[in-house]
Amino acid sequence: MRAPFAGTGRRSRRRTAPPVLAALLSSYGATGLAAAAGRPGLLAAVDQHAAAVRDGIGGIAAGPPPPALLEAYAEGVRAAAVEHGWQPPADPVDWSEPDWVLVRLVAVCALAHATGIRC
Repeated sequence: MRAPFAGTGRRSRRRTAPPVLAALLSSYGATGLAAAAGRPGLLAAVDQHAAAVRDGIGGIAAGPPPPALLEAYAEGVRAAAVEHGWQPPADPVDWSEPDWVLVRLVAVCALAHATGIRC
């Protein structure tokens, strides 16, 4: 007799990004993480923001936060920023001086990458 939840472990290992997180990854993730790889100051900022994000969503010590939590956090940051007048960049981002919101969103992307989600 098969256990009723026998197949759930295999499915839960797949790493597909929730829709908002997928849009974030495609919008800023790849370019922001690539820019951080070549700019030590930006990389340090992304790392600091990633630590703050982890702490902000519960400081899960056993590994990176689940994609659903990352999505909710990113959507909250984006919504609050827009409410306060932030506009997503229309042109390619100048990663030499990104604003706080973009660095925070790239940090969420870095955490998503740690869960196995790729841009």
